[in-house]
Amino acid sequence: MRTLAELTGGNLYRSDPDLVRRLERGSAPTLDGRDRERLERFGAFVAETVEPAAAYTDRYAPPRLEPWDGEGRPIDRIVRNPLHAAAHAEVYRHGFVALNHVPERRPYRLTFAFGYLLAQADISLHCPATLTGAVAWVLDRHAPEELRRRFLPAFLRTDGTAATGATWATEVGAGSDLGATATVARRTDGEDVGLTGLKWFASNADADMALVTARPEGAPAGSAGIGLYLVPRRLPDGSLNRYRIRALKEKLGTRGLATGEIELDGAGAWQVAAPPEGLKAMLDAFGYSRIHNAMAAAGLQRRVFLEALAHARGREAFGHPLATYPMVQDVLLDLLARQEASLLLALEAAAAFDAALADPAAKPWLRLVTALAKFQTATWVVPAASALVELMGGRGYVEDHPASRLLRDAQVLPVWEGGANIQAHEVLRLLSAGNAAAAYAARLEGVLGRLEGGLGDLARPVAEALAACRRVAAGLAARPEEGSRIARRLARVMAEALAAALLLEAAAADLAAGDARKALVARRFVEGCRERPWDLVGGEGPWQRCFAAIVDHAPIAASLLAA
Repeated sequence: MRTLAELTGGNLYRSDPDLVRRLERGSAPTLDGRDRERLERFGAFVAETVEPAAAYTDRYAPPRLEPWDGEGRPIDRIVRNPLHAAAHAEVYRHGFVALNHVPERRPYRLTFAFGYLLAQADISLHCPATLTGAVAWVLDRHAPEELRRRFLPAFLRTDGTAATGATWATEVGAGSDLGATATVARRTDGEDVGLTGLKWFASNADADMALVTARPEGAPAGSAGIGLYLVPRRLPDGSLNRYRIRALKEKLGTRGLATGEIELDGAGAWQVAAPPEGLKAMLDAFGYSRIHNAMAAAGLQRRVFLEALAHARGREAFGHPLATYPMVQDVLLDLLARQEASLLLALEAAAAFDAALADPAAKPWLRLVTALAKFQTATWVVPAASALVELMGGRGYVEDHPASRLLRDAQVLPVWEGGANIQAHEVLRLLSAGNAAAAYAARLEGVLGRLEGGLGDLARPVAEALAACRRVAAGLAARPEEGSRIARRLARVMAEALAAALLLEAAAADLAAGDARKALVARRFVEGCRERPWDLVGGEGPWQRCFAAIVDHAPIAASLLAA
């Protein structure tokens, strides 16, 4: 079995030509040479340091809770594998959070790409890093100036002592329905607030500071009565805050991440946003995290593909390497097509995040593309990880190989920050507003209008999908009660059409430089979405003829498109 460092030549960024090319051709603000150096350093760090720490922690040294010290005093200390804890601290040394907030701010697209690389080795580190970034984002954009100045700098340190953050919202009776939040916020002395309640699924349970949803006394029921509060681990006098970690969760995956039940007992807090703005501010944090979730899904699919390809090339059956069999090639090609589509969806959401910072008018598109990217990448990632286990057979089912960890960790990505139903509902809500629908149509039509040559025929199914979405949207305007019945199907069609358009856009740019590889990947993806029986026509398809070049990212002559 080859290590991740061996699979990637010791660098996840440098060994991923698709990521390198897409970032180089990305929209403004562009990444510069220093950003590429940062990505190279981070890609080496993840392959060489994060991966071995993650594998050992998952199997042998998950976090454990020590509620009391030797004299019976409460300490609520979470004990971690020191190598895993050191890797976590090192993530912030690379600027995972700080680069977006320093005077010479770098695009969020850069640090979202960090997330794509980090998730290939460890979702259990990617999650707390994402939560920390989300807290910094909300403090920067929503907190009163005094709170921002006081607390934001602690998250921006790059000396190995950066504060970590968390977002605690889930309760026993308030999961997706945050309007049902039962945690109460009571004024104590002056401007201080005490929070009382139970947060039932709180990741990064011993974070230095957490954003927590609560309802002030006397506030109305529902989402309009939710405030948002910053809860420190320790009070200004250095003592532990008035909450306890009741237990750590035993989870299917992300075993290296400490997720607990937090019992707030008058916990000291500062108000970040009062009702009715509290839930809106927390949803801003979720929006940031959803893009990271899409990046993680794309990254984990990249790792799955690398492991699957290495196994197929290194394993012989019936006298031949698995990679020479057409059925295995089909599995690998489909994994690759969806992975590259996932990366483009995630990068599109990341670009929209930067664009909305420069122009608030871009926010409807940001919200829609974020929902579509989160929905579809999370839909693809679990079957991808499952396909790896199936391809490997017993070797993939045992804990000796990372395939089982990848499958367990993949399952969290459809769950975190709102499942498929939540994202589909968000799509419906945004379509009813009008601006998001117009932005979606403009994005697809802009791509389709520039297609020519060997890609022109692929414009038709994307245009047909866009027309169908318009018909459905018009029908929902007349019969909105049908929305919940078709929301998930609509979100899938819209996400797949957007992914196809983005693949075709990338393919056109590569074709202009004489490389048809992306065009074959785009055709594979589009044909798969249309579910046409192309594989039953007979004869060898272009994907099989060019299999090695496609999976190795080698240039392919444009003349092969017509073959």
